[in-house]
Amino acid sequence: MEENKIVFEVKTEEEGLKLRAYLKKVQRLSSRLIRGAALDGRLEVDDRRAKLNHIVKAGENISLNLAKKESQNIEPEKMDIKVIYEDRDMLVVDKQPGVVVHPTKSYPSGTLANGITYYFRKKGEDCIVRLINRLDRDTSGLIIVGKNQFAHMSLARDMKDKNFEKNYIAVIHGKMENEEGIIDLPIYRDREAGIRRVIDKRGQKSITRYKVVCDFKKDQLLKLTLETGRTHQIRAHLSYLGHPLYGDTLYGTEDDSQYIDRQALHAYRLKFPHPRGNGVMELRADIPQDIVDLIGKIK
Repeated sequence: MEENKIVFEVKTEEEGLKLRAYLKKVQRLSSRLIRGAALDGRLEVDDRRAKLNHIVKAGENISLNLAKKESQNIEPEKMDIKVIYEDRDMLVVDKQPGVVVHPTKSYPSGTLANGITYYFRKKGEDCIVRLINRLDRDTSGLIIVGKNQFAHMSLARDMKDKNFEKNYIAVIHGKMENEEGIIDLPIYRDREAGIRRVIDKRGQKSITRYKVVCDFKKDQLLKLTLETGRTHQIRAHLSYLGHPLYGDTLYGTEDDSQYIDRQALHAYRLKFPHPRGNGVMELRADIPQDIVDLIGKIK
């Protein structure tokens, strides 16, 4: 089927490269994808099976067949999945709080990946769950799943670029010193601290941009943009500055159970280039009711 193919037309300035170099340098495909497609016979030049040492010429059509038999050890489980966007390359869902993204030893079932596997099977789609981004169990919001190897590779690659925007909203204790700013503090995983991350010069560079959206009596609603994607980055950064999230039992110091029963953090917006070059995607997820209720109680 044509929808399972990606086709590139070689431009004049690109000819003379070997096919492997063309796909890697010009089309920015991963070595793993190139090698696997070549071995499986899923690479063609003008409808003929191609070898990686083929010298590309201007006007040639290089096609990559995305159809590939794959399996994954994730049991399908019926679950309410809130789909924000879907096409042949990706599925974007609004994850609810309290849901683990992927099976682990502690959570072998009941995860978002189990629910998405069921969703794909019900639709008759032979896809495995390729997560582009992840969220903590009690963080809600947008998660992207690549539906084929090419989409996963492209989205994962582009997520490291500044054109890939990840925005969150958070309700914090207290008020930031400035209306907007950049938090540039290294995050370190100290084995003695368990899953909790700490700010430490031994850690990885971690950058969070913030802007105050609403002022309440004592607290604030922030918009946050991640420039890096460390585990617990927003929670660790804000806690270190003395402004932990409402409901954050790991990084906070107060019992917020009367206000909200999870950290008040929601991944509400994603902006990124479509993997096939079909423009820029901008997707949003509504603020969950429990955060709306929290705001009503503290404003």
